[in-house]
Amino acid sequence: MKRRDLLASAGALAALGIAGCGRAEPPRPAAKPAMLVHRDPGCGCCLAWAEQAEAAGYAVRVVDTRAIASVKQGLGVPPDLAGCHTAQVEGLVIEGHVPFPALARLRAERPVGVIGLAVPGMPRGSPGMEMPDGASDSFTVFAFAANGRRAPFGA
Repeated sequence: MKRRDLLASAGALAALGIAGCGRAEPPRPAAKPAMLVHRDPGCGCCLAWAEQAEAAGYAVRVVDTRAIASVKQGLGVPPDLAGCHTAQVEGLVIEGHVPFPALARLRAERPVGVIGLAVPGMPRGSPGMEMPDGASDSFTVFAFAANGRRAPFGA
């Protein structure tokens, strides 16, 4: 190969690298879904649930408020489905100690009319309410609509 051909080939390879045909960029990780958790500042189980939400892949921000009942009302949570804390993610309302597989299913399926999920009260054994002795209560996850209708929602 002549020196002139070698230099031309080297120049062509350099031009390809500059044009972006060199090394492929590694794929970027998908952004974590943002979750806003409203809670009464005196409640510790809400923080335990929020920590589990982070471990489940959410970018969690916790806001303390003494007006938690107003938050729930403003977001359309039926009073009889009220739980401990209220979260918002991707336009959905998550009330109380909802298990993360149920939340993942809701995000994937997006049933028509459903604005959120709720676990009423603070059942032992639900996420964030684990007991040292392993005790748990049975509980139901409810899907609810803006008009107050609700139905059980399995994970």
